[in-house]
Amino acid sequence: MNPMNPGDGDGTPEDGRRRELPAEVPATPRTPDDGAKAERSEEKAGPGKGKSLTGRQRLVKGLWPPRLTRAQLIVALLLFVLGLGLAIQVRSTNDSSALRGARQEDLVRILDELDDRTQRLEDEKRRLEDQRTGLESSSDQAEEARKQTAERERQLGILAGTVAAQGPGITLTIDDKKGTVEADMLLDAIQELRAAGAEAIQVNDVRVVASTHLSDATGGGVRVDGRKVAAPYRFKVIGKPQDLEPALNIPGGVVQTLEKEQATVTVARTEKIVVDALRPAKQPDYARSSSQ
Repeated sequence: MNPMNPGDGDGTPEDGRRRELPAEVPATPRTPDDGAKAERSEEKAGPGKGKSLTGRQRLVKGLWPPRLTRAQLIVALLLFVLGLGLAIQVRSTNDSSALRGARQEDLVRILDELDDRTQRLEDEKRRLEDQRTGLESSSDQAEEARKQTAERERQLGILAGTVAAQGPGITLTIDDKKGTVEADMLLDAIQELRAAGAEAIQVNDVRVVASTHLSDATGGGVRVDGRKVAAPYRFKVIGKPQDLEPALNIPGGVVQTLEKEQATVTVARTEKIVVDALRPAKQPDYARSSSQ
């Protein structure tokens, strides 16, 4: 040992002065409350702080809270709109399938009616094409045009109710002894007949035209174009009987609706129907032919 260094070997500093250790502080005993506080502090610190995370905790931490980019938000919005559109389409398709529970013979009848409507449109198309061909090929186009104009005037007079008409069709009789038939039910019958190809319709003694309106009358009955008609309601309809009668008898159609109201409905085919109720020709106040 170096005699010049008195601190060597006895633990004294080099300057030779002894330093005292600080007094010992007695340890505070740990209480159950201290353990609970430590657990609460770990919970506040969150999972994974102060201890290692399990696999499930790491998965949850990676998925939540979500960290979405702008592109991911746009894609999610587009997928939501697409799914909403598909759901609406499926629902509308299911709602429009009103004939799902219909019987096979009823479905065959409805299909035949649609085929008949298509055939009528095809016939009308051929007729118009024949008229055009006749005008183009006739040597006297002026005379041919006059003939077609007269024929067209006669047809329009039937539709407007200014001339009488006759032809095959049906008679529809609605006997309403309990007074439960209302104007909207008769209007449904007229609309169904028109859709089936009716060319002229008469209800009791009133001619039905495009501007016809119906309303319930005070004290019972129905007003057709302001004129009161009472039960039994008799429809005289000119058209193809094979189309008109099935249109009224389809499932959930006019006949079934009226029978639910305890009305008696009779439909009969006739080879000759005469519609003789006329309407006065109304002269327009302002409209004039563009050829004048």
